Amino acid sequence: MQLQQMQEQIARQQGIIEELQNDVSRMKQESLERYQDLDRRIGTGGTSAPAPQNSSAGGDVNAAGAAAGAATGAAAAQPPAASSEPGDPAKEKLYYDAAFDLIKAKDFDKASQAFNAFLRKYPNSQYAGNAQYWLGEVNLAKGDLQAAGQAFAKVSQLYPKHNKVPDSLYKLADVERRLGHTDRVKGILQQVVTQYPGTSAAQLAQRDLQRL
Repeated sequence: MQLQQMQEQIARQQGIIEELQNDVSRMKQESLERYQDLDRRIGTGGTSAPAPQNSSAGGDVNAAGAAAGAATGAAAAQPPAASSEPGDPAKEKLYYDAAFDLIKAKDFDKASQAFNAFLRKYPNSQYAGNAQYWLGEVNLAKGDLQAAGQAFAKVSQLYPKHNKVPDSLYKLADVERRLGHTDRVKGILQQVVTQYPGTSAAQLAQRDLQRL
């Protein structure tokens, strides 16, 4: 009986170990996919000047954010606080590029700090919408889903006419899915399809809706 009990205990422990190994493999795969996805977008997103915040929200999503997402259930956003410094596009771009270079170096902690600092310093910059979007990407790459969702949501809240809005909404749906909020995912994807037809994000959202 003791031998049988030991064998059963060993079998249970082996089952637990296999489950843990599967969880670790899945987490590694998700992390790898996030990094690969980010690498693709960095390659096409670059440091080129982003479209102004008043650009048409219905235009094609730029290549840097073909798969973007946004947080749902967020309260209506207030306008950005007044910038602490007078506008200086050249200086702002240097600051933005420096933060983006940290993403390319895969120093995500510093990149997150740099984009947060940029947004505090230049909330009304023409680069602010892009900075807010990339802050979401950085947090997602770090595995901080809550912060990523908040950052993606703020793109549409604070910069509703920015061309990153459909990307950020799509990306937010992905974050909500990872968080297990499946009830929210469908609503966000339908919003992308309805409000931003013809964009890459809408095409991806339509595909995902068909899979739900």
